[in-house]
Amino acid sequence: MTLRAFSASAAAALLLSLAACSSADTTATPEASATAEAASGECAGVTIVVELPEIDVAYSAAGTTCIETDEAIAASEAVAEADLTTEGTAEYGDQVICRVNGFPAADYALTAEDGSDYFETCESMPAAFAYWSMWVQPADGEWGYAQEGLGTLQLQPGESLALLFTLNGEPAAPSS
Repeated sequence: MTLRAFSASAAAALLLSLAACSSADTTATPEASATAEAASGECAGVTIVVELPEIDVAYSAAGTTCIETDEAIAASEAVAEADLTTEGTAEYGDQVICRVNGFPAADYALTAEDGSDYFETCESMPAAFAYWSMWVQPADGEWGYAQEGLGTLQLQPGESLALLFTLNGEPAAPSS
């Protein structure tokens, strides 16, 4: 197993184990609305970032959206407010992101470094060379892998959430 495959597997295992140990508080729903990111880059609420490598596909969801909120918001709600849809896997549900706004489609060939084509089925863990990862950045902090899934992660105002599609190791981390 390569180091990259091991790292992706280890991160996924950590995500699943932490998500299983936590519970979501769904009793309060903050008032939130999505707006385009301000020209200055400041967001008074939560910033949602979608990034993918240079691939030959028109993907309109890539970019940054500010979700205006002055209290904690569930990551799943923030993603929905950003007009994004996610699909989990049959085995792990929404704790593993398989598709964002339908990408990668089941009929879209993802080309591995060895030149072979892979088609994502969303049955289990995505391929170690082609997967969505979730990252969190605290206000004025560094990006780090999310320690929970969309269903349990709570975001505070000033934080950012990135959905990053990595293909053959690129990009390795969010660029913003």
